[in-house]
Amino acid sequence: MIDSTANRQIKNLIQLQSRAKARREQGLFVAEGVRMYRETPPDLLEKTYVSESFYEKEQNRGLLKGDVEIVSDRVFAAISDTKTPQGILMLVRQRQAFVEDMLLAEEPLFLIIEDIQDPGNLGTIFRTAEAAGVDGIFLSEGTADIYNPKTVRSTMGAIYRMPFCYLPKLSLVPAMLRKRGVCTYAAHLGGEMEYTRPDYRKGCAFMIGNEGSGLSDELAGQADAYIKISMKGQTESLNAAVAAAILMFEAKRQRELP
Repeated sequence: MIDSTANRQIKNLIQLQSRAKARREQGLFVAEGVRMYRETPPDLLEKTYVSESFYEKEQNRGLLKGDVEIVSDRVFAAISDTKTPQGILMLVRQRQAFVEDMLLAEEPLFLIIEDIQDPGNLGTIFRTAEAAGVDGIFLSEGTADIYNPKTVRSTMGAIYRMPFCYLPKLSLVPAMLRKRGVCTYAAHLGGEMEYTRPDYRKGCAFMIGNEGSGLSDELAGQADAYIKISMKGQTESLNAAVAAAILMFEAKRQRELP
């Protein structure tokens, strides 16, 4: 049992929890909790760590499979990113989809995410995208790290199932999609067309921009159309994850019509 935070493995886990650079360099990230343990694909699971008390409770219940590293409760509290640790976390290999593979989807529904900064917003978008039947997500390099511990938790496992890729030049994506008959819609304050008007039953993609400044002119200028979500009161804009959810589920609704 590991009972010191000076242990090399423990130091590395703390570093992976707090530093995106370390996660990128090692190609690993940390996921916490029983649900994430159950949903982590075996081929991506690098190692499992459990607290001493968690192991004593679960060792004979069939949850834990393969080798696990046991750490003292005090040490586990130090490596956990949550206020109330469940007692289990995993070291997981990163995986991104290839653009070419994402573009093979028939009449796809995509998201194009530019510079979303809040980890919780990004994780919620992933979780909602899976529920709405989205085929993939394109992300700018300026978008929050999907492997941030808070983002990982917010995805509720969707990080393992939703194809995504970070791209250095996101403004090139609309042209690639257009060649494949996919229409791009920018959620934009300058939009005059209500979001319910277009036909989303064919291949389409929604552009969602930064929480504060929205979409860049460069990316928005590549959209086939600007759309808006009409609002009452004095609200000028919606939370990015909320706006994305409204658009995705409108597409889902249309595609399920008889």
